[in-house]
Amino acid sequence: MKIGQILVVDDEESMRRFFFLTLEREGFTVDTAESVAVALQKVQSQDYDLILSDIRLGDGQGLEVLAAAKKKDPDLPVIMMTAYASAETAVEAMKLGAADYLAKPFNVDEVRIVVRNNVRTRKLVQENKQLRAQLRGKTESRFISVSKKMEQVLAMLDRIAKMDVTILVTGESGTGKELVMRMIHEKSPRAREPFISVNCGALPETLFESELFGYEKGAFTGADQRRMGLFETAGKGTLFLDEIGEMPLAVQVKLLRVLQEKSIRRVGGTSEIPVDVRVVAATNRNLAEEVKAGRFREDLYYRINVVPLEIPPLRERREDISPLIRFFLEKFSDRFGEPLKSFDSSALTQLESYTWPGNVRELENTVERIVALNPEERLGLGHLPPYIAEVDKPNPNLSIHIPKDGMALEALLDELRLAYMQEALRHTEGVQTAAADLLGMTFRSFRYYYAKLNQGDDEATRPIDLD
Repeated sequence: MKIGQILVVDDEESMRRFFFLTLEREGFTVDTAESVAVALQKVQSQDYDLILSDIRLGDGQGLEVLAAAKKKDPDLPVIMMTAYASAETAVEAMKLGAADYLAKPFNVDEVRIVVRNNVRTRKLVQENKQLRAQLRGKTESRFISVSKKMEQVLAMLDRIAKMDVTILVTGESGTGKELVMRMIHEKSPRAREPFISVNCGALPETLFESELFGYEKGAFTGADQRRMGLFETAGKGTLFLDEIGEMPLAVQVKLLRVLQEKSIRRVGGTSEIPVDVRVVAATNRNLAEEVKAGRFREDLYYRINVVPLEIPPLRERREDISPLIRFFLEKFSDRFGEPLKSFDSSALTQLESYTWPGNVRELENTVERIVALNPEERLGLGHLPPYIAEVDKPNPNLSIHIPKDGMALEALLDELRLAYMQEALRHTEGVQTAAADLLGMTFRSFRYYYAKLNQGDDEATRPIDLD
């Protein structure tokens, strides 16, 4: 088993052969370069655990290799060597970040010890970084919830995290889809590997393919060196494709092929590169509707929708609002070095009454802003944003009667909701987007409830949106 990959840069073939044989016997994989030009190309295209470079080379200085290596990876140990040992060159190399310095002729035992110690240090640094990242992730990746709806989601999450299946998480923006995906990654056998997240809605269409699959040098104007894409960067970890519904159709075809073949081809490349990455995706769109509209490939939809997981919006799990508020108050009071703040009962009631169209993200941003702007420890209605503080409360003069034998409240509320939605549609001549605005609802929510409440009524469920 190889214990590390090393690049040896020297313009003397005998020296390259000496290091190759010596270090291969120690269990290392050894690559060599005879010039600065070749070394720079290899540094950019390959990953090494250590570089050994002569200072004086036929086509330049080994310090160029040192600088390029440190630019790519500041933690990469580079050992400089020369037959022209002097204090000046040693100091210069150390200032540029060299890990050590060897003078020719070499003591073989010294070479072995120096290389072994530096590679071991490199591995420890990498492990510590990974552990710190995992600890940060486990500290932050907590889904604060007491609702039964989320209990079901989290129970499903625990089960599917251990299975290497493709997952599609759906839900409105701000509900915590990426947090759910991070939790799945942390509970999976791939937890020690990278978690790479990419927002498909934020990528220009022209960059999709090169970002996901990488490109070869000269593949297009400006491609002056080979670059790995996100599939390769994720390694054996998890690649999260957020807002996958925004992905162009041309890229969807190539993504489907990658999921089926488990290999990629860089832009401008001809060879197949095997990949072993778990792909998970999320969207706030109804992909089934996108398939019908021809904006999303049906075969890709079924390929990524192996395990569907829906995150309910915050307004459908209002019992989570108070625990989330307490969590965010602690988080931002600690971050800003403030005493722990709290809301009085009137402010808390008002926050619970708000519909939170931006879901948990909007709640978090609101609490952060309130904590940052107000020095008081006890926060009341006056500290809330006007659009929340002025939310209408139930009319105390409203006559309420509950029959002795009880009532079907949910059915009554559904009937009332449908009546208002139908009246709004009459006002807007059947335009759903305008009717949603009239009722202060999102179009997605309006469309969902209208279809749900009209189930079984063919006349009522016919498309009526005139947009």
